[in-house]
Amino acid sequence: MPQLRLGSRGSPLALVQAHQVRDRLVASGMLADEVTISVFKTTGDRIQDRPLSEVGGKGLFTKELEEALQAGHIDAAVHSMKDVATKLPDGLTIAAMLEREDVRDAFISLAFAGLMDLPRGACFGTSSLRRQAQLLRLRPDLRIVAFRGNVQTRLGKLADGVAQATLLAAAGLKRLDMAARITEIVETEVLLPAAAQGAIGIEIRAGDTQTAEKIAVLDHQPTHICVVAERTFLGVLDGSCRTPIAALAVLAEGRVMFRGEVISPDGTRHVGVVREASTQAAKSMGFDAGLEILQRAGADLLGVRR
Repeated sequence: MPQLRLGSRGSPLALVQAHQVRDRLVASGMLADEVTISVFKTTGDRIQDRPLSEVGGKGLFTKELEEALQAGHIDAAVHSMKDVATKLPDGLTIAAMLEREDVRDAFISLAFAGLMDLPRGACFGTSSLRRQAQLLRLRPDLRIVAFRGNVQTRLGKLADGVAQATLLAAAGLKRLDMAARITEIVETEVLLPAAAQGAIGIEIRAGDTQTAEKIAVLDHQPTHICVVAERTFLGVLDGSCRTPIAALAVLAEGRVMFRGEVISPDGTRHVGVVREASTQAAKSMGFDAGLEILQRAGADLLGVRR
């Protein structure tokens, strides 16, 4: 009889992450047959012919997992935190986050050494509005084409010549043991990552103290503090896949250093913010940084309905 039923998407990366959670639980003292993994096909996995920004944005990769949680079919759902909506369904909570992987984006090309080496008018594949906006801010000459699918699918499209280059999260490639495919790591000073990029979260039913106690050992507090700051910032801005927003919080000498930005989809307008706070004030710092962006950027840039 399993003591802990985990839920996961069926993509190769999602399964690697779910097994990483399972392996750490076993290492902490649970028996291997006490932790099971159930696989779900989410709405985001089924829709491959359109950008997510056109069909509902964030939440499309978590909806079926969260419904299974609410129905009691699983005890915990394993998510890439950047896929999780800032407002969770009633009765659910993020109870733990694993130590964060590399937060940076990875540039991948079969012909060019780096982003700035691409020729004028090069075709760049991405389905991320955040990456599109940042790329066009740096390289307005680039031609952006839609690039949906899991890591393997997008690498296949690159090999087929659909685009000359793409960006993927370095964390995912490293977890899949595919770091050798990275042409260039793009530093965060060049491309600020998506909020919560590189973080794995575990969602449970609020009030489920038994599950909370079992997964508590997995929670990495520095990661949790930083990701909460980023997601709070995102939530203030009504952040979704329809708005190009980036954010990164890092711990340095006991302080939380934060940078956030919003960019117009064509890259022509940009508003950024830099903040610093104690670990105890990280969430309120993210909130205040979001308010500052709201005041300076305006509803039209953010796509916020007033």
